[in-house]
Amino acid sequence: MTNFDIVRIPALSDNYIWLVHEPASGETMVVDPSEAAPVLAEADRRGWTIGQIWNTHWHPDHTGGNAEIKAAHNAVVTGPAAEAERIPTLDVRVAEGDTVRLGAHVATVIETPGHTAGHIVFHLPDDAVIFTGDTLFAMGCGRLFEGDAAQMFGNMQRLAALPAETVVYCAHEYTASNARYAVTAEPDNPAIAERLEEVTRQRAAGEPTVPTTIAKELATNPFLRASSVDQLAERRRGKDGFKG
Repeated sequence: MTNFDIVRIPALSDNYIWLVHEPASGETMVVDPSEAAPVLAEADRRGWTIGQIWNTHWHPDHTGGNAEIKAAHNAVVTGPAAEAERIPTLDVRVAEGDTVRLGAHVATVIETPGHTAGHIVFHLPDDAVIFTGDTLFAMGCGRLFEGDAAQMFGNMQRLAALPAETVVYCAHEYTASNARYAVTAEPDNPAIAERLEEVTRQRAAGEPTVPTTIAKELATNPFLRASSVDQLAERRRGKDGFKG
């Protein structure tokens, strides 16, 4: 399991940036920095030097802080090879099956197209950790801006097969809205109703709802639980138009 520090940094309106420090090597990296200022402030407060930036996809709310962090700490930016032209700060291009390291910890790249055409996630199997960007959320999945339901269904199948104890670090605080939709998608699922109550309490108290786990998502995420491409497509359309 993990023996590194993972710090949640809220950013913009609902983003989470993950600052990760490996004490044994002293190495630090940041996942999907939407903006630089809060990341640099937190690293400075802790006395950490950011050597790496890992991007899951090109969207500005995941890469907006790259240039300033890179300039301040001489950080190396790693991200999806398929989106290299859309991430001008990119140094290292990675694709399916490639690995990246933080100290002794190894992350395998999994390609998860759908939200964007080249979206990737970073899975650290020995640590039971995965950084999922905008592919898998707590009780949700990413909108299909550049891909289709078949691709997202394939992603969900792959992620559902990970060990149940895997801790999922996604990039947005969307859980309350996702939970309200989930009870309409699966009204007879008591685990979803229970989790909606829990999430509502957490948000009312100003508490974050992520990270989550694969086990929790297998029980309560209507997209991870979808039994077919058609069902996932129907649920994605339903969520896109959901006003609750």
